[in-house]
Amino acid sequence: MRALYRSALESVRVAESLAAVDPQEWNALAGGQPFVRHEFFSALIDTGCAAAGSGWLPRFLLLYRAGALAGAMPLFAKSHSYGEYVFDWAWADAHERHGIDYYPKLVCAVPFTPVRGARILGKGKEILIEAALQLARETSSLHVLFPRDEEAELLAAQGMMLRRTVQFHWRNRGYADFGAFLAALSHGRRKNIRQERRRVREAGVAFRWLEGRSIERQHWEYFSRCYRRTYALHRSSPYLNLDFFLRLGASLPEHTALLLAERDGRPVAAALFVRDASSLYGRYWGATEHIPLLHFECCYYQAIEYAIARRLEVFEGGAQGEHKLFRGLMPVETPSAHWLAHPRFARAVESFLEREGAGIARYVDELCEHSPFKEAD
Repeated sequence: MRALYRSALESVRVAESLAAVDPQEWNALAGGQPFVRHEFFSALIDTGCAAAGSGWLPRFLLLYRAGALAGAMPLFAKSHSYGEYVFDWAWADAHERHGIDYYPKLVCAVPFTPVRGARILGKGKEILIEAALQLARETSSLHVLFPRDEEAELLAAQGMMLRRTVQFHWRNRGYADFGAFLAALSHGRRKNIRQERRRVREAGVAFRWLEGRSIERQHWEYFSRCYRRTYALHRSSPYLNLDFFLRLGASLPEHTALLLAERDGRPVAAALFVRDASSLYGRYWGATEHIPLLHFECCYYQAIEYAIARRLEVFEGGAQGEHKLFRGLMPVETPSAHWLAHPRFARAVESFLEREGAGIARYVDELCEHSPFKEAD
């Protein structure tokens, strides 16, 4: 480990993996969200999905006090901008056109996971931010993606620029069942959802949820096949591999749920979800047969039913997608924070973010005007 800062009582070190970090110490800082647990990061790194060969070089900051891990910040040196869901391709292009290297850049994020959550774990948050900025001066920039609102405010106080993007989340209003959820919607939206669900049923599709240890290797293999096919249909390369999914199921079974869609006793589609004590997170899906409207059933309606049955508060449907609004998921602004080393580009980006932020606020207002819920709600 490389030491960035050291005093008589504390030090900040840079680690290229979590192999030497005690899982219990790390998880004591991470809290209950699965995406920042030791097991999740280790699965990404050890299977090569988020490692040097993939353009994600781990540079985790570890704050030690009296020899014990007191704080941490998951950082990666990136050689590209894939898998982040906060798009800075134009910033990179502007740097390169002016003969200034944009990559590597420093990113604080959970790779391939556009989910809000803790990014500065444990104590000494200001010290960790200062250390991250120090490390970022060896690159072009520092980007903290999808932090909690209170962390975003702290990052802004340290001189970072805030950016807002939009996601769509479903919130549980204490619905007794899916019918109660439908009753809260406008007549047109309620009718549309019922029609979509009926067409899937009439196609002969049934659904089966598997959780934790009940997800066996054959299920992961089928899901991985579906996942790869989704990327192939979009002519892109998948970020994750079968080894990662197997590792996820083995190390975090209490947080994993897999939905299988079956017809005539054989699977035709699968969707992966991650959950914690209060929320369900839609992650990936894919199908080996084309069945109209199956995507909406697998990725939204079944997930909402699952959340209601387990009294979960929130279902996060993933990044982007205005079509989610019509299915009961409402727009939510999600923050990121950015620091650029080059003063000229920093000023240009700051001006851009002011304009973009005003546009995002108007966009959310316009979306809310088209809420699928009854006007009285």
